[in-house]
Amino acid sequence: MPALPPAFYTRPVLAVARDLIGAILLVDGVGGVIVETEAYEKEDPASHGFRGRTQRNAVMFGPPGRMYIYLSYGMHWCANIVCGEEGQASAVLLRALMPLAGIERMEERRGQVARSLLCAGPGRLCRALGLTQAQNGLRVDAPPFEVLAGEDKPPIAVGPRIGITKAVEQPWRFGWAGSKFLSRKFP
Repeated sequence: MPALPPAFYTRPVLAVARDLIGAILLVDGVGGVIVETEAYEKEDPASHGFRGRTQRNAVMFGPPGRMYIYLSYGMHWCANIVCGEEGQASAVLLRALMPLAGIERMEERRGQVARSLLCAGPGRLCRALGLTQAQNGLRVDAPPFEVLAGEDKPPIAVGPRIGITKAVEQPWRFGWAGSKFLSRKFP
């Protein structure tokens, strides 16, 4: 499977969020098929970039194709891929993966949980893949990352985003319809 080219990430955030479903994300050879994403852009009040550039969100304003990782509620790392044009502050939150490679390593990091829960949710996904602030700002087309084109074009479910209080009506959550690896079923 070929790697997704850098130009893939320069497109609008909604297109990237939808088209990442079915792609394969690997971190040092550990990862799986992306089955759920959410889109965020600068004009979106739920986005970290909405109020402008800060030290925390600076990666969102940088070049596309970079990993933006932040700590949520002081507890869980969340991974996003920056997309769109530089300065646009658009990013795709990686919400869930179907584990494919390095499953034993994921289980070491997450404990013995059901396979469907290993990477179901942004915090679980980051813990299973070993993602922390240390990878913030790194290119997704260079080690330790690989993002590969998927073999299939999956059926896509679309719905409202999860765990936010602003702009909740936006249908900017995308997922592999019917996947048992989603963080939450679609309405």
